[in-house]
Amino acid sequence: MSTLVVPANVSFVEDAETLRKACEGWGTNEKAVISVLAHRNATQRKQIRQAYWNLYQEELVKRLESELKGDFERAIYRWILDPEDREAVLANVAVKKSSDYHVIVEIACVLSAEELLAVRRAYQARYKHSLEEDVAAHTTGDVRKLLVGLVTAYRYEGADINARLAKSEADILQDAIKDKKYNHDEVIRILTTRSKAQLMATFNGFKDDQGTSITKALLGEHAENEYKRLLRIAIRCINEPLKYYEKVLRNAIRKFGTDEDAITRVIVTRAEKDLLHIKELYYKRNSVPLDQAVAKETSGDYKAFLLALLGKQD
Repeated sequence: MSTLVVPANVSFVEDAETLRKACEGWGTNEKAVISVLAHRNATQRKQIRQAYWNLYQEELVKRLESELKGDFERAIYRWILDPEDREAVLANVAVKKSSDYHVIVEIACVLSAEELLAVRRAYQARYKHSLEEDVAAHTTGDVRKLLVGLVTAYRYEGADINARLAKSEADILQDAIKDKKYNHDEVIRILTTRSKAQLMATFNGFKDDQGTSITKALLGEHAENEYKRLLRIAIRCINEPLKYYEKVLRNAIRKFGTDEDAITRVIVTRAEKDLLHIKELYYKRNSVPLDQAVAKETSGDYKAFLLALLGKQD
């Protein structure tokens, strides 16, 4: 469930006027920006951008980029974009940094088939080349095979599963892990083509046979490589996305020198979807409310904006 708090009545013209006033004169009224944008859903934010253009013949996104700074500016920028455009921007940033390939896995494995297709279209419109083209250009070997397979997937979204197939493919995964052939073509084929329901049946079959989850089995006893790490993230995002996001937040908050990018990414992308459930998991796992943990590690307007998205009332 969403954590977004949206008022019953909204005037997009008034919102546009409020944002214009917030950006005029000496300094920016960040509180006014937060009071509007942190309490509007994606459809409403799009209509505000259109109203702003109609009134002032200026792009609101560019105006806010020029007025705001630092983590607050990045969070507002990512929030105000259409969801598919935001994911395209996140993917483009990630594809250029090998340390951020997990973000591409998140996008490919958590989104529905239609959502992922919309992201790929938005990416192409914005960058004039395809997401899969850029992923292939910036990666090599097994990582390339896995990531290209994931971003080009168009999975069946229904609940129907084939129990016999789940059993046979669980066996394939067991053999690959036992033989440490994590990069076997069959492993990549299974993860990049099967529906999420089918994969969950396969993962459950693996756990029933082995007495441990496939993600734990993949931890192994020796040093982690990038491909194996991304493989495990893909499985986690497909099988337990809420637990995955909780862990991302936990690691970002506990990290020496808080990982603001990770905190922003999860809160901004999940606020309108399932952030309430992620908050519940976070509290259950850490015995600290997520908004309290975020407040402790952030400051100023950035903190105020994130807390508003987390549903904390002023």
